[in-house]
Amino acid sequence: MATTGVHRFFSPGNWAIIQPVQPQIPKSRSDDVLKIQQFHEAAVDFRYLLNRAYPRKASLELVGNHYQLTFDERHLLHRGVFSEGDARKRLRKKVSLQKISGEELAIDGYNVIITIEAALSGRPLILGDDGFLRDISGLSNNFRRTRRTEESLRLIYALLKERKPRRTIFLFDAPISKSGKLAGEVRRHLQEMDIPGDSEAVRVPEEILIGFPGIVATSDTAIIDQSARIVDLAGLLIRQRIPSVSILRFKKRSSRLNTKRAAL
Repeated sequence: MATTGVHRFFSPGNWAIIQPVQPQIPKSRSDDVLKIQQFHEAAVDFRYLLNRAYPRKASLELVGNHYQLTFDERHLLHRGVFSEGDARKRLRKKVSLQKISGEELAIDGYNVIITIEAALSGRPLILGDDGFLRDISGLSNNFRRTRRTEESLRLIYALLKERKPRRTIFLFDAPISKSGKLAGEVRRHLQEMDIPGDSEAVRVPEEILIGFPGIVATSDTAIIDQSARIVDLAGLLIRQRIPSVSILRFKKRSSRLNTKRAAL
């Protein structure tokens, strides 16, 4: 099947290029390699501007236009590249899975489920500069329930049984189709499995998640930045229980700088 847009970066040969280690690349793919190297340079330049407090939206537009990036390529930068200051602040808020035991836990339902679904489906994920694992599908507003949804929820239930938070609340975006039905089924499963908690479909989950007194499970940057304690529930679960996941990561340094240093 032919692929377009950002998905052309996701062929098996290209995953490693997004990661720090680069394998030998066939000459027939030299154009693809050049494009991906330019994409890395775009990430470095985008991060440079963010580190100097330039507005995020304007910086992404400037870099995207300079490197002639597609919409999907710009989306990938947006999901994975952050200023060093923002990255440090978010990392300080992260807690381990062990920390959720005995604590109140609020789960950003679609955010967590879609990320786990991506891993189960073999779609690559991106490890952001801030240490959070994110999906890059852009499916949140067009979510459709599949068998992967049930698999994702079973993995979450198993983790909750193991870690035993005091109480867990799942929050789903009511405007998304059939959210009420999904919330009801999650509520029933929690009761059947004797997991203390509840599940709700609400118009604006962020109004509950931001300022939640316990721990919040999400990779949404807006929620992270306004919360005190965050667990990357999907990212930690994926690393522990889903083998052979493709995780992409932008390089932190420019190959141009590396070349100059090698010549000195």
